[in-house]
Amino acid sequence: MTMKLRLPGRPEELTIPTLLARNAAEHGDLPALSWREGDGWTTLDWTEVRRKVAVLASGYAALGIERGEHVLIMMGNRPEHWLTDLALVHLGAVPVTVYGTSAPEQIAHIARHSRARVAVLEGARELARWEPLLADEGVPLERLVVAEAAEAGPHRTYGSLHASGARTHHPDAFEKAWRETRPEDPLTVVYTSGTTGDPKGVRLTHRNIMLQAVRIDRRTDLPEHAEHICYLPFAHIAERILGIYLPLLRAAHVRLVADPAAVGAAVRELHPVQFFGVPRVWEKLAASVRAVLAQLPAAQRESIEAANDLARARAGHRERGERIPAALESSYARAKEQVLDPLLGLAGLDRLVWTASATAPMPIDVVRFWAGWGITIMDAWGLTETSGVCTINSPDGFRLGSVGRPIEGLELRLAEDGEILTRGATVFDGYLRPDGSVESAHDAEGWFPTGDVGRLDEDGFLWLTDRKKELIITSNGKNVSPALVENTVKEHPLIGQALVHGDGRSYLVALLVLDGEVAPAWAAARGIEAGPLARLAEHPAVRAEVAAAVDAANARLNRTEQIKRYRLLTEEWGPATGELTPSLKLRRRVVREKYGALIDALYAEPYEEPHRTGAP
Repeated sequence: MTMKLRLPGRPEELTIPTLLARNAAEHGDLPALSWREGDGWTTLDWTEVRRKVAVLASGYAALGIERGEHVLIMMGNRPEHWLTDLALVHLGAVPVTVYGTSAPEQIAHIARHSRARVAVLEGARELARWEPLLADEGVPLERLVVAEAAEAGPHRTYGSLHASGARTHHPDAFEKAWRETRPEDPLTVVYTSGTTGDPKGVRLTHRNIMLQAVRIDRRTDLPEHAEHICYLPFAHIAERILGIYLPLLRAAHVRLVADPAAVGAAVRELHPVQFFGVPRVWEKLAASVRAVLAQLPAAQRESIEAANDLARARAGHRERGERIPAALESSYARAKEQVLDPLLGLAGLDRLVWTASATAPMPIDVVRFWAGWGITIMDAWGLTETSGVCTINSPDGFRLGSVGRPIEGLELRLAEDGEILTRGATVFDGYLRPDGSVESAHDAEGWFPTGDVGRLDEDGFLWLTDRKKELIITSNGKNVSPALVENTVKEHPLIGQALVHGDGRSYLVALLVLDGEVAPAWAAARGIEAGPLARLAEHPAVRAEVAAAVDAANARLNRTEQIKRYRLLTEEWGPATGELTPSLKLRRRVVREKYGALIDALYAEPYEEPHRTGAP
């Protein structure tokens, strides 16, 4: 089947409702949305999606939702979330998804700041954090809608709202409402995940998002109607683009995975042709593969390593824009068929033609690891404020370790201190104020300071160095990139997470965490009894290996960047314990506060250079 995708207007004139109308009219029988029910998948085609969106829009209208009004959503990746988002957009309302891991004070801030009267929630877990706000005079919240009917209590259920919409739906009113939407109207507000303070509301218009989607589509090469496994939170700009807006543009198929921990099982089942993962996801996948490889016989590992070398050599030619030698192409094709694909198939990764990452710099060892399996991760860079992607690697031009070149229509330049500035039609107008107005974040010439620091090479590829606010300035006045140091020490597979500290100090110290998947396998391969990370972290052999890993990293770093002392922790960091954002970025301030006493202890005695690096 060959799809003929027609844009129903110029990219800058499009809105989300125009795309849904086109999909229903021209691709109505294609699968649009699927989710797990029991042992199988339930699927809606594009005709059914638009019908349900129309009914839901009527239900929300009957609830009193008006054009321009913010509506908060806290649900996992389930159909009620996806369909509610589109229904609100068709009314001209503005959906605002809130991270499911948000603390009560963050929820209260967003509810107060957004001035929303209605929040749509999943169930009892969310209600416990939202119900107190109904009695808070400083919060405009008036009503809660709950998807899980059995857990709704006195609140309105999603099912009853849908039934109300079915009774009151008037097709003419629905068509009239969405046709009044203009490209410059707000499509969504995305609150930043708050790595350094209260979340900020980033207002994005239909035009911002439509231009972003069209330009990303032009830089990727995907089969028609490719499936997207949707598992990241919709509160993150990456999943809003990849899981809602791009599928609407492409008339593609979204597979909702409600539990992010189940994404591996979904990949194994579906064998997708595309997959997006934040760096931590790719790191964990690589750790899983390494753990399996460590258990294989030496002869089989040698065969795999030889195939890995062929794949990396081939990727090197592609990276340099060179013609791949015929002998290498032939050898790689045999290795791929006989060695790599059978193993990748066990993980569901054997059909991938497009893989990507964003949100933070990818450790180069992870990029090179996957290149050895014939998987070229097209790293990208962008922010919520830029509607997602600013720069992207693509099959026709990439540099492993870089974040690619600017997308069409976006300008980049570097400030004197290396901060990346950007401007263009995909960059937001400004941050939402509590009164509903927008505060510009641009300078007089329209440049937006991203807060990221980087460099541009001679071919126009951007290489990220660090976050401007996260740069360490030692007491000697030296600037150090913590991400550089952390990624260097994490190249050892035993170390899964790291935080480097040293602002205002004369030397760097680090907190290190074992990789929860690699460490048990590493121990088992050496006859060490597997156990919890806390026990492994105390084992002399593990501590000796970590010390060797730090020494090896230090050998590649300059004197200022070297880790002089460190502490090996006993528990992994995650969103639930607060050290990571919901998008798996490190919350440095939280880690420093939580482990402040340990960090201070690492500086308790003066450091002397002859002292051997090691865990105290």
